[in-house]
Amino acid sequence: MNRITQCLHGRGTVSAVMRHRKAGNGDVPASLLAFTSMYRPVVFWNVTDRCNLACTHCYNASGLSSTGEGELSTAEACTVIDDLARTGVPLIIFTGGEPLMRPDLFELARYAEARGVKTALSTNGTLISPEMAGRIRDAGIGYAGISLDGATAATHDRFRQSPGAFDRSIAAFGACKDAGVRTGVRVTLTKENSAELGALIELALRIGASRFCLYWLVPCGRGAAAYNRLQLGPGEVTGALSLLYRKAKETDPAAMEFLTVDAPQDCVHLLSAMEEDKSADLDDARSLLASLKGGCSAGTRVANIDASGNIWPCQFARSPEFCAGNVRDRPFSAIWQDSTIPALALFRNKDVLFSGRCGDCRHRILCGGGCRVRAHATNGDFFAEDPFCYTGQS
Repeated sequence: MNRITQCLHGRGTVSAVMRHRKAGNGDVPASLLAFTSMYRPVVFWNVTDRCNLACTHCYNASGLSSTGEGELSTAEACTVIDDLARTGVPLIIFTGGEPLMRPDLFELARYAEARGVKTALSTNGTLISPEMAGRIRDAGIGYAGISLDGATAATHDRFRQSPGAFDRSIAAFGACKDAGVRTGVRVTLTKENSAELGALIELALRIGASRFCLYWLVPCGRGAAAYNRLQLGPGEVTGALSLLYRKAKETDPAAMEFLTVDAPQDCVHLLSAMEEDKSADLDDARSLLASLKGGCSAGTRVANIDASGNIWPCQFARSPEFCAGNVRDRPFSAIWQDSTIPALALFRNKDVLFSGRCGDCRHRILCGGGCRVRAHATNGDFFAEDPFCYTGQS
């Protein structure tokens, strides 16, 4: 996760990070979680594979054809929450599928709140009416990340394969705002929507989003079939990053923060732009990024539990060899703390030797070799170069 805004407007953030290094779980502000030394991870929990949409690029291949068979029961899910609370997990992000299609979602959220665990929601937004927004708030869910894949209905609805999805998602932002639920825009940037990035940022500001989170496509789920067709080239990526940098620089950080996900090497572009600007925040930004100790959070600061209880290093690392275990067999905490599990060891070892351009890249100490899921999916080799890396390319 590349936190552009915190690096650009970061004076005071470094000292705040250091103060919270050894703080208890409940004492760490959400904005600092990525920089703490805690390896009690933020858990992305696919509570269901059911979804009312069938998006072209869905990493989980969710849709109406999913029946919910095999999903953890309410009792099983509450047992998991008990374990996550004892482990000191700082945040559970309920995702899917469409998490609002799980009937007991709010029961789970309230249970997590009672156990002292913060929760957030990752949703397509189409099911959020004013009444639903009130239920989200009343369940203690503090934030809803809502997907927008275009600044126009034509683009967004094409991605979501559902006419009217754009209007329903835009309405969700208003409903959440009225209910007092903080929201953010989540966009996966591809060849089919990259031209609308500037307009999408302006739209996000108008609808009151507090966060603009740009995801890069990862070849998993339905996204694997569409990957070669939709993935951006190096010049398109650096153009998008430059636009995000300019917008983040111009935008009051209290109004909206900017970040990118799924390409740890984005920090190289950020530091280069700050250096060119002679930014007063450059030294703090370098310290913040160095504190991440190798970029990617998979298997350390991030974990994924799927609808059936399988544990993965992140929500995109879904190849069979990356499965660390199942909560029906062993508690999450026991699996996460087991250093002998090959899948976790792969992602946690920051000193391995990579091949290709990642092998001798001078930026590796910052990015940690980019996204290993892309390397594995594209080359069949976990240690190969990240094919998405634009560093040094035109």
